[in-house]
Parts: sequence; C-alpha cells; structure tokens
Amino acid sequence: MSVADAINYDDMRELARKRLPKIAFDFIEGGAEDEVALVTNDKAFRDARLVPKYLVDVSRREQYTTLFGRKYASPFGIAPTGLAGLFRPGADLMLAEAARDANVPFIMSGAGTGSIEDLGKLAPEHGWYQLYAAKDKAISEDMIRRCADAGLSTLVFTVDVPVGSNRERNIRNGFSRPLKMSWSVMMEALGHPGWMIEHFRNGTPMFSNWQKYAGAGANADAVADFVSMQTPAPMSWKDVESFRRIWKGNLVLKGIMHPDDAVRAEQLGVDGIMVSNHGGRQLDLGASPLAVLPAVKRAVSQKMTVMFDSGIRRGADAVVALCMGAQFVFVGRATLYGAAAGGTAGATKALQIMRREVDLTMAQIGAPSIADLNGDFLMWDEDRRRNDRA
Repeated sequence: MSVADAINYDDMRELARKRLPKIAFDFIEGGAEDEVALVTNDKAFRDARLVPKYLVDVSRREQYTTLFGRKYASPFGIAPTGLAGLFRPGADLMLAEAARDANVPFIMSGAGTGSIEDLGKLAPEHGWYQLYAAKDKAISEDMIRRCADAGLSTLVFTVDVPVGSNRERNIRNGFSRPLKMSWSVMMEALGHPGWMIEHFRNGTPMFSNWQKYAGAGANADAVADFVSMQTPAPMSWKDVESFRRIWKGNLVLKGIMHPDDAVRAEQLGVDGIMVSNHGGRQLDLGASPLAVLPAVKRAVSQKMTVMFDSGIRRGADAVVALCMGAQFVFVGRATLYGAAAGGTAGATKALQIMRREVDLTMAQIGAPSIADLNGDFLMWDEDRRRNDRA
C-alpha cells in the first residue's frame, strides 16, 4: 500500500510503522509509563455518541472556520510534534507546506528541527510556533522576538511539561537525545533501509532553533545536549505575564486542563487556550482532555478562544470536540505518520482524510456548517433531559 492508497488514520500509521525502525516509530506511538492516558484519550472519543437531526438540507456543507480573525478551510490544524526530522529529514517544513496548501494552521514544535525563520518564509500566514521555556529566560525572550521578526501571528506556550515524563517505551528502546543507537537497535533498523540510508546520510537532526544558543560551531549532538540541559524549565504565571508583555501577537497556552488555570489565563490577557494532555505523553493517570473540555469552556468568557488537542484519530472525533465546545482542534500523530510515510504528500493525504471525514460526519448528523455544531448533537444524560422538560 502507498500513501495514495491510504484511506484512514490506521493506514497512515501502518505505512509509517513499515518505514521506521522500532526506536523511531515507538517515539511517535508511545506515551508515559503504562500508557493509560493513551487509552483514556481514545476511550473518551469511543464512548461519545452523536445524535443526528434528519430532514436537514446537507447537500452543501462548509468547513470554513475563523480563528483569531483568520479564515481557515477546516476546523483543524497540525499540532506540534517534536523531533519530526528524525522520522524524515525536513519533515517540519513538509508539515508546514501541507498546512499552507490546505489553508490550515501548523504549529512548529519547540523541539522541532526546522527553524523559525524558514517557517516565516515558507508559511507566514499559517505557521505558529510552540515555545518550550528555557532555564535561561533570555533564550525564551529571544525566540519570541525571532517569531515576531519572522512575521508569525501566534505563539503557543506549552505549560504541561513541568518535568520530563517517564516514557518507559523509550527507555526500553534506549532512546536518547541525541540518538545513540546500540548494535541491537541498528540491527533492527536494517530492516528499514530507506530510513537507515537517510539517517546516515543526514546524521542527527539539528534542533535548528536552539543552535545559536549552544555556542559557536556546536554540532547536532552538542545542540541536543544543550536542549536537554535547558528544558524542561521551571515555569510560573510570572512567565505568562512576561511573555504577554513581550509578545504582541496571539498568545496561546497549550496544556490547560483545569478550569481555574483557564480563568487565570484569561485574567492575564491570554488570547487562547488549548485543552490538552500532551497526547498522553506526560501524566499517565490524568483525565482525558475531552472529559474536562466542557468545564474549561464554561469557566471562561466568550472572548477566550478554546481549542483542543489529544486523542483525535477521526474526523468524527473532531466533530465531537467541536460539539463539546472547542472552537478549533489540532491533530498530531496523524499528520506526523503521514510525513514519516510520504513526506509532504503523506502529510497532505492525512489532512485530506481528516477533512473528508469531518465533511461526511457533518452530513450524517445534519450540520451544514461548522457554526451549526453544538451540544444538541451529543447524546444527553437524564439530568439534561429533565432540565429540557422543565
């Protein structure tokens, strides 16, 4: 099967699995500790039920969605996915190109291998940047200025990594930054010759956005070591205040799970929040973002843009999150699998699959436009039914 033949998320995942060695594929696939959070995220969507309204004219459907004053072609974008260049050299900018051509936003990872400046040249109207705070605050402040100079509109400060997580799958595989492959890992990787050839031709991916801070002449391994020393960094609401003063564009906090944090973010002038548990890769026994989304949405005013990330595998999942109050959603693994499997074409195909599934789900439930999506399409509980009758 080729990328062109893929019809769903699982097809993209399987194509990526065949191309990547286990140590690389498991980095994308895995979560923290027992990987309960991965199951929790998936189960939240599998347990959701949509209630269709029939006899609605759905002969024409429209997915256009306005976010921060910009009109995008679909209600979803590409979430930040770290180390994309390990899975295919140049993958960060391939993802950016696919997003630009599909007219959806792309968030470059703070642990990515593309540069802020290249993103600004390639997709200035669609590129956002994810900021991982550095222990040296001057580095974070300089990155923010670089985003402004590159013409990017939106800064995404990720707050859900107070410490590194216990990713046992990576530990068992001997995964490290920089990547140092044991003989057993290399022997397994020989079964994936396409990836091996690219890896040895290009070497360790460079954390391009950190290179200037690691010292003159620092190679990719030295930069990776520097990043590991600088992150994770201690974070507080004072950092949010500081970044808000420096950054004049849209400021988003990614990783908000508690309504109290959502309220605090709004009080400090944050423009948007992303309800997310880091794709199940941080706190293994944490709640699913879908479970906390309604409470977070209720806690803030209509001025706050509420977005969603984590666990979305299907277009129907995106529709469920939108019905539950999200104004926009982001997908990470689906497009990263696509890029790993087929570069820009693979990422583009992943976006096309998601768009088609959103469209079909909207038609099936009787929602001609994204603006029509609300809680009325969700299976109600007895408390809601009693309230409706009253």
